[in-house]
Amino acid sequence: MTPLTNEDFFLLHTYVRQHYGIDLHKKKLLISSRLSAPVAQLGYTSFHEYVQDIISGRRPDLINPMLARLTTNYTYFMREEVHFRFLQQTVLPMLEQKHKTDRCISIWSAGCSSGEEPYTLSMYLLDYFRDKGSWDTRILATDLSNDMLFRASQPVYNEENLSSLPPVWKKRYFVKGSDGLYRITSELRSNVLFREFNLMDPIHFRKKFDLICCRNVMIYFDQQVKEDLVRRFYQATVPGGYLFIGHSEGLNRNSCPYEYIQPAIYQKKE
Repeated sequence: MTPLTNEDFFLLHTYVRQHYGIDLHKKKLLISSRLSAPVAQLGYTSFHEYVQDIISGRRPDLINPMLARLTTNYTYFMREEVHFRFLQQTVLPMLEQKHKTDRCISIWSAGCSSGEEPYTLSMYLLDYFRDKGSWDTRILATDLSNDMLFRASQPVYNEENLSSLPPVWKKRYFVKGSDGLYRITSELRSNVLFREFNLMDPIHFRKKFDLICCRNVMIYFDQQVKEDLVRRFYQATVPGGYLFIGHSEGLNRNSCPYEYIQPAIYQKKE
């Protein structure tokens, strides 16, 4: 197969940044190594034909598989546990008081991958409000990839996948099948609403959010894309609400509209 030329590399990484915010301008070798075999399996004899089919819009079905190979959908339950301790000790008590009249919490897991983040958030919410009457604790979980959303909506786990969870949660929120694998309970599944969403698109959801989790997603964005997204997150956050980002990520405090609280935790002041 004809290799990836500099011209086609430029066309592809420019298209991906403009449409999905992902910065690949230093990733020519990665693109070539991860896509060469799949592109050939699709019947292409050159990268040029493949790139033209993508940027022309003739083959939208190629987008998600391409992005999945060029990014890492790595996630697990309780990842970066400090966020969940802060959620339990600070955010949830605040939200209980703030929403004692409407009893409706609004949380968004933006870039949810295969679902472990929103399910972890959901278990904390369900446990916290379990004996406090009727509360709407449903979480919005979005991702660019339909494949990831399908996996997230019908997950299957082994013992190792659940090893970081408290035993009581494993018993309460998972059911072990005859095959030895675990599936989530209907209570946990119904508390997470999965939707396809491109973070480059305008954010126009019905309600603003008490908490937005966008963790280990912006590592793929350049500084300008990241700052634009954070400003849109800010507009979609209620006063007093929080933004959680990944600990490997950082925001420029001079341009960030949120107030820094502690590493990877920011707040929109009242």
